[in-house]
Amino acid sequence: MNLHHLRVFHAAAEAGGITAGAGRLNISQPAASREIRALEDRLGLALLDRSTRGLTLTEAGRLLFDAACRIFALEAGVEGQLRDMAGLHGGTLVLGASNTIGNHVLPPLLARFASLYPGIEITLLVSNSEEVAERLEDGVLHLGFVEGPADLDRFDAHAIGQDHIVAVATAGHPLTLETTVTAATLCHRVMVAREKGSGTRAIIDQAHAQAGLDFHPHITVSTAQALKNLLLAGGVAWVPRLSVLTELADGRLVELPVADLTIARTLSLITRRGRSLSPAARSFAALATA
Repeated sequence: MNLHHLRVFHAAAEAGGITAGAGRLNISQPAASREIRALEDRLGLALLDRSTRGLTLTEAGRLLFDAACRIFALEAGVEGQLRDMAGLHGGTLVLGASNTIGNHVLPPLLARFASLYPGIEITLLVSNSEEVAERLEDGVLHLGFVEGPADLDRFDAHAIGQDHIVAVATAGHPLTLETTVTAATLCHRVMVAREKGSGTRAIIDQAHAQAGLDFHPHITVSTAQALKNLLLAGGVAWVPRLSVLTELADGRLVELPVADLTIARTLSLITRRGRSLSPAARSFAALATA
């Protein structure tokens, strides 16, 4: 069905006459009559009964007019939503982030973005870097935030900062009394670490392998909070410094002086290669990379 024909019919039926309907659309009365006749010919049904007293909708005309009202109301609604999206007055933004970034880097950015664009509904999904990449690839997320190297065959990556992975122990642990600790010593003393698939775990494994060391923690956990709680109970672990700033500052945890192994990583914003970003995603990406 030709949408323009339908629009002319709808205008004429709503206005109560072809001339009045044509005026609403800024077209001539003969042109409007031709459009409506073409629609009737296309459908094989009379839609209007014409008389000197004006127009009357046939049964088919009433059915089509009701449908046209719903169609054009939906069109107007969608057009309004799209205008809101383009102007950042509405829409949604779904972000995925690794634990370190989601818990320690994004909160102030999210608060600022929400104050700038209160009409946008924001969702943040926090998991490990591997799951973030999978969700982004599947189209669940608009933007992803991961730790360490990104798969550049699938994603475009933009650095948003850097973090160091440091060895820490509970205050009072014997290792905190040492002036120097070797990475080899820690290989036998580290109690807890994040799970495989975590960006933190990947960079720790890689650093140890490059140093010719085997990294085998006694306990593996899937959340940063569980790791921190085990640490505070008396453990030793390699952790993102960003995740323990408060505990280091108040003395509950102590950074160990490891002289022969430095672990640093880039924190990245990733987007699907070759895919366009929504206005909200584009604006948040600009804020995150500024």
